[in-house]
Amino acid sequence: MTAVLTTINHYLLPVLWGWPVLLAILCAGIFYTVLLKGFQLRHLGLWMRNTFGSLFRRKKDGGSDRGITPFQSVSTALAGSIGTGNIVGVATAITLGGPGALFWMWVSALFGMMTIYGETVLGLRYRTKDTKGRWIGGAMYYLEYGVKKKWLGCIFAGACACAAIGMGNMTQSNAIADALLGSLSLPKVWTGILCAVVLAIVLMGGIRRIAAVTETIVPFMSLLYLGAGFVVLAVHWNNILPAFGQIFSGAFSFQSAAGGIGGYGIMAAMKSGLSRGIFTNEAGLGSSVMAHAAADTDEPCEQGMWGIFQVFLDTIVVCSVTGLCILSTGVLSTGLDGGALSSSAFETVFGVFGKHTMTVCVVFFAFATMLGWSYYGECAVRYLCGTSAFCQRHVDKIILLYRLLYAVSAVAGSCLDLYVVWDFCGNFNGLMAIPNLYALFRLSPQVKKETQSYLRRKTGRPPGKSLSSP
Repeated sequence: MTAVLTTINHYLLPVLWGWPVLLAILCAGIFYTVLLKGFQLRHLGLWMRNTFGSLFRRKKDGGSDRGITPFQSVSTALAGSIGTGNIVGVATAITLGGPGALFWMWVSALFGMMTIYGETVLGLRYRTKDTKGRWIGGAMYYLEYGVKKKWLGCIFAGACACAAIGMGNMTQSNAIADALLGSLSLPKVWTGILCAVVLAIVLMGGIRRIAAVTETIVPFMSLLYLGAGFVVLAVHWNNILPAFGQIFSGAFSFQSAAGGIGGYGIMAAMKSGLSRGIFTNEAGLGSSVMAHAAADTDEPCEQGMWGIFQVFLDTIVVCSVTGLCILSTGVLSTGLDGGALSSSAFETVFGVFGKHTMTVCVVFFAFATMLGWSYYGECAVRYLCGTSAFCQRHVDKIILLYRLLYAVSAVAGSCLDLYVVWDFCGNFNGLMAIPNLYALFRLSPQVKKETQSYLRRKTGRPPGKSLSSP
């Protein structure tokens, strides 16, 4: 299987996940930032109050018959994005592209906030209801009903169903297996089997059970990891400013510098940072739209703000903590990579306990991602079933088979090579991103109109005016 995936990656990866696609995703974020006049910066107070601020006043309910709560939807979306990319992905990005890769992850997040905002607004605008009256949506729906290109919706859905098994499942089980092998000496295949069994139990409960689990896991795992990370940074506080110096100098260094797996300069830093940044926050892929579209809310723009918050927490906060811990502790020179590199940074402060803390974080992060992406894959399969009368009649059986396939894939993922799995997932990222970006540019006037209408109703000011403006 490794040999087959390596061959596929050799021919497809440069085309589907190379510079043209990465730059197109970055340009989409820049385009939406200009279109909405820097919404993520000018209205920072507004979207922070509607997201983080609302956590302290939200009702303790479990959603309605129409869907799940906005907080549950963003928890599911965060479960899909806050995963091993925040630990393993950041470490590999720095190893491959140097400290400057972290700067380009920040750039991808800054503009990705608006990309995911546009995706979410369109996702709620074109969502529909299933046979049980619950909200369902995704990029495939605005490709079909907004752009009027159903075949593009099918390409997106097919790629998403495969990406869920690859990026959402196999990379995560791989990270869990590596963590438990290093911490508990548990054979990888047994880790894969355990993941498969637990996944199957949760998945059989559908989106409500997934949302209930992620609503509990995501806050816990985020606080645990960030708390431990801040302790590491506090101990090595005198190295934080030099770490920022490495990040900014590495981001704009045109000369290849010694270190990592090979030499790395600005191009390596940029490509590694952008690709890993998009991998972790998913802005531009159109995947997290499916979780946001399930929210029981009538305000597309407010759910879009949850998308902004998702990217902010995922990349600006969590990834930055990982990167700064690695750089401030000086473990980059050890030659380690992936989760082992991140773990070694925590071990400089917590010792063996730091290794076990990292193991717990990796397990929770990765498993939450597996749950979030399982829902994305199901949505994609459900959409594809709608293209055939036979599949429509047997949609429940097909979904059941997909759930079983998804669970079993965790066993294969746990035993494969890390870099082969990550590169293979890049192919499906590209197949999702290309049609999604086309829709984002085509439907951008609708996002602008929706945003202007919302701001007039809520603030009495057009998008270009901040709440603090006279």
